[in-house]
Formats: sequence, structure tokens, C-alpha cells
Amino acid sequence: MAIALASSKSGFDGNFSPIIYSKQAQIALRKASVAAAITNSNYFGDIANQGDVVRIQKEPDVTVNTLERKTAISVEDLDDSEFTLTIDQANYFAFKMDDIEDQFANVDFVSLAADRAAYKMADAMDVDLLLYMSGHLANGEYSTAAAGTAQHPTAGEINGEFLKVNQLDATDFGSLGSADAASTAYATNDSIPLAVRLPGATALSTATVSPLSVVARMARQMDTANVDSRGRYIVVDSIFMEMMKDEDSRLLNADFGGAGLQNGLVMNNLHGFRVHVSNNLPSKGNGAGHAGALAQNAHYGVILAGQEDAVASAEQINKVENYRDPDSFADIVRGMHLYGRKILRPQGLVTARYNAA
Repeated sequence: MAIALASSKSGFDGNFSPIIYSKQAQIALRKASVAAAITNSNYFGDIANQGDVVRIQKEPDVTVNTLERKTAISVEDLDDSEFTLTIDQANYFAFKMDDIEDQFANVDFVSLAADRAAYKMADAMDVDLLLYMSGHLANGEYSTAAAGTAQHPTAGEINGEFLKVNQLDATDFGSLGSADAASTAYATNDSIPLAVRLPGATALSTATVSPLSVVARMARQMDTANVDSRGRYIVVDSIFMEMMKDEDSRLLNADFGGAGLQNGLVMNNLHGFRVHVSNNLPSKGNGAGHAGALAQNAHYGVILAGQEDAVASAEQINKVENYRDPDSFADIVRGMHLYGRKILRPQGLVTARYNAA
């Protein structure tokens, strides 16, 4: 028995007290998935049942010339260029449940495990898509790889499939000047030192940048590239979200009876973006929580802004099956998930590296 017996007393030693196992299992915490809400799934139907490649034809470009009277016109041939979306990503799970253990168990462990596995496969896809869409590797460095042909003609202007001009860092914010407080010059890829601009501030800080200034710059990058204003989104981590709340909580509908967290969505319009929160964004070192306003590129988090038509994703096989284990008295449950992704319009993706100064 868990309750102690006074040392001067004698009596039952607790053997009569049974141990009860609850039939209510504790469900593990789950992260919100945002990939399905921010990617273009228009090509999913083309590849759902057969094939592993979708060839996407691009709109032909046409030159407009000045017309002068009594002058022959020049006629150009149309170019039928294309690119491909390939199903080249695959994940699986497999586990077994012994017949004896299944018989004596007081909860349905197979259903619990299958549900957990389905969530983890969806989460793995979410992690992969956010890394790919942000142009980063799992270690927080820029990716130079490309899934097929990069959709930008000038190799020197891209990292992998991502436009370099849309990879924002400390050098992109003139309010910081050319060097930090220790006179160390800001370099390309340095983290943006972020701090809340509190109500009543009359001037911009020269040591830090406000969260809303970063969001506004991301919108500007898209505006100057003629990216459609419809369907824009921004995916931020919990630290960036906290700083935006500190800057002005009136911006966030969830503070005033909003629907709450759904697919990571917390707000429908901030500088033209839907705001999603995710814990699957890339980071480096100590991440976005690294304090300090000095120039550095060892510790930062990454946020991603985009437009829904910028990236396509498609799933081909999402299958779960069970069968008898030939070597033991057990049921085996296994699942497989195949999918692909492709950056269609790199102009519609912008990232920013930052740390909470």
C-alpha cells in the first residue's frame, strides 16, 4: 500500500490492495501540421493512381514589339518548355503485436500504435516540406540541392532552387547600419537581431529589427516580384509568434475569441499573410531563442513566407495493411507513404534568419 503505516503499529501490509490499470491510455502530444494548408495540390489527381512523374507545361512567353506603319512585323515561335514533379520521397513504419500480449491487454495497443504511426508519417512529411520550401537543410544551413530543374534561369542567383535575394539576413535591413554595437560588420547570412518595438517608440532601433518590419519586408519582396497577393501565408515558430504578440496583441484574433490553433493557423491577415505557427521550421545552434544583438550566424531560427501556388505537393501511396507474422504468433502492421514536392515559382518564397535579441 502506498500510504505509510506508523512505525509503532502493525496490521495489513497492503497485499490486499490491487493495482488497477486504467483503460484510458495517455495520448502523446502532437505538433500541428501546416504542409497541406500551404502547398498546391492541383497535380495530385494526375498522379494518384499511376506513374511517378507529372510533366507540367509552362505558359509560353510572348514578346510585345512596337508597331510602326508600313513596317513588316516579326513573328516568333512559341516555346513549349516544361518541368517535372516527381514522387521521390518515401517513409514507412512496421510493428507487431504478440497474440498473448494482445489477449491480456486492457487497451487496444494496435489502434493506438497505428494512430501514432500515421501522425508521425504526416509529421515527417511536414518537416521535409518545410525544409525544402525554406531552402534549408536539417542542420540549418542553406541547401544547394535541387529536385529536378530549378525554375529560375540564372544559376548565380539561386541556392539550389531558392532565390538568394529572397533569403533575408541582417544585411537586408538598413536600419541596423553596416556594423553591430561592437563594430563588427554584418555579413551575408548573419542572423537578424529581433526585438519588440513597444507602443510609444518614436524611432527605429539601430541595434535590432522589429518582427513586423521583417514581415513587411517579406511582403515587399513578393510585391516587387509580382507575386499574387491572394493565398499568401507566413509560417513562424513559437518564439517569433510570442514577439508579435508582445508587439501588438490586437493583431491576433485568437486573443479575442478566435477559433484557436487549426493546422497551425492563428491569424487570417497580417500584412496580407495568413499566419501559421509550426515547430518544424529549421534552426541552427541554440535556435531563435539565442539572445544578443551582435553580428553572428551560429544561432538562429528560420521563418518562411510564401504563396500557395509557389510549391506543389502530391501523394501517391498512403497505405496501411496487416498480416500474420510467419515466425511468431503475432500480427504485423505496416504502412507506407510516398509523396513528391516541387518549387514551381521561387519568386513566391521568402525566408528570414533571426534570433530574439
